Amino acid sequence: MEGKMGKPSKIIRVLIADDHPVVREGLRTVLEGAPDIEIVGEARDGVETRQMVAELRPDILLLDLVMPDLRPFEVEEWVRANYPETITLILTAHDRDHYLAKAIEAGAMGFLTKDEPPQKLVEAIRRAVRGEVLITGGQLARVLSWRREVGERWESLTEREREVLMLMVGGQSNQQIAEILSISEHTVRTHVGNILGKLGVASRAEAIAWAWQCGIVEEMNSSG
Repeated sequence: MEGKMGKPSKIIRVLIADDHPVVREGLRTVLEGAPDIEIVGEARDGVETRQMVAELRPDILLLDLVMPDLRPFEVEEWVRANYPETITLILTAHDRDHYLAKAIEAGAMGFLTKDEPPQKLVEAIRRAVRGEVLITGGQLARVLSWRREVGERWESLTEREREVLMLMVGGQSNQQIAEILSISEHTVRTHVGNILGKLGVASRAEAIAWAWQCGIVEEMNSSG
């Protein structure tokens, strides 16, 4: 919407949070071409993002998923709790279901990939300010499917089996796992066999890959 003299009646104040200078420069170039968007700051890590949100009170926070210090989802939960008027749009190169699920749980209003056309990003910012939720039906379906598949498999594992799986992910051999958990190597082999069966995979390597791909490793590390 524009006011007198063709100038926008509402300027959208945007904070960019990304640890890559090249990405920040590219976003700045794209957004500065929009007459109704003003970039009020650029944050390089999670701690700086929180500080700048508190100081600048942006309308929109463009938040990358992989940054130093605080986890982006922790940042978003903090923003929702302290500055709910700031709308967060996730902008990432990692379009994976578990990241999408975490973004929605944390309260992000949109989950966009960095290969989106520039005009689509500008329009997404405008739509978000108008109060539109940019999470699509397709994205919600992906999250529901992911939660159902991953959740059911993970919940089927006993606490001991989860411990064994995490040690497998850490590169420990059956003998090393037995020593760490003070159980026999035969018991470890039994646990590994149960894990493979419950996860529906054929090998130790596939079980480890599943834990990484589904975000289980990240979940366990963040809660540990």
